[in-house]
Amino acid sequence: MTAHDLRLDALTREWVAIVAARQDRPNQPVDRCPFCVGGLEAPEPYTVRAFPNRWPPLVPGPAVDLHAIERDGPADTRALLTAPARGAAEVVLYTSEHVGSLATVGVTGVRAVIDLWAERTEALLAREEIRYVLVFENRGAEVGATISHPHGQIYGFPAVPPLPRREADVATQHGCPLCVLVPTEVDARARIVHDDGEWVTHVPFAAGHPFATLLAPRSHTEDLASLDDAQRDALAVALVDIVGRYDRIYDEPLPYLMWIHQGVHVHVHFAPMHRAPGVLRYVASAEVGSAMLSNPLSPESAAEQLRRA
Repeated sequence: MTAHDLRLDALTREWVAIVAARQDRPNQPVDRCPFCVGGLEAPEPYTVRAFPNRWPPLVPGPAVDLHAIERDGPADTRALLTAPARGAAEVVLYTSEHVGSLATVGVTGVRAVIDLWAERTEALLAREEIRYVLVFENRGAEVGATISHPHGQIYGFPAVPPLPRREADVATQHGCPLCVLVPTEVDARARIVHDDGEWVTHVPFAAGHPFATLLAPRSHTEDLASLDDAQRDALAVALVDIVGRYDRIYDEPLPYLMWIHQGVHVHVHFAPMHRAPGVLRYVASAEVGSAMLSNPLSPESAAEQLRRA
């Protein structure tokens, strides 16, 4: 056993990362922000910046074939299968300003962030031990963000994780769903929040979270690195737009989870954590135990409120 293990759940046949070393990571620095210029992680002036996470759940090392371990492991169902937690974890700083968001750094600032996301995605996928790259952001103390300085993260995984793998399987079996969903939502209009002709922001028909949104390009583009200049500019506009709406809907920064899925038809998920002003939307035991979310706010109502914001 090490501080970074992957363990196979015998019930679901899915890998779980056991990362005991992260238990000791600091919480909310009280002396000085490490992400501000001159801080621990940003000693020099910068516009955007990426660097390795000091408390990573996944660590560099020789590639590990998780599928081979599953396939060739002991036939005895009592066997406990483990693997090294290979991969990468990086922090991405959106701006040197301590207070702000993807909305306040502006379109030019967000475009620089997108370029960095694309650059780091390509660099990480070039490493032998990495098979999938997830760009994400946890915003707000309510969702576990320990530093308020505007930033996100990037994880490089040794295998495609279950959710993007499921999306890829659906696309393989039925064709790309976003190539159908995006024009369908544009025609219906009821759940559209923002549409600039290239990137479309809408509340999904089956949204699992209040005010959840999905951002996707009209054209089938697989990943961030494949986006051309016009598409990157349009994504920057869409990100500034939706985060600005989240900040205005309750006249305060709305905590959210954000993640970007790549590899089929690139798209961005947002999952805000409030269902009403000051009221957190908790994911309860019935939802966790069933893997079926229950959304108390209709997607159509959420889209209307976001349009008004």
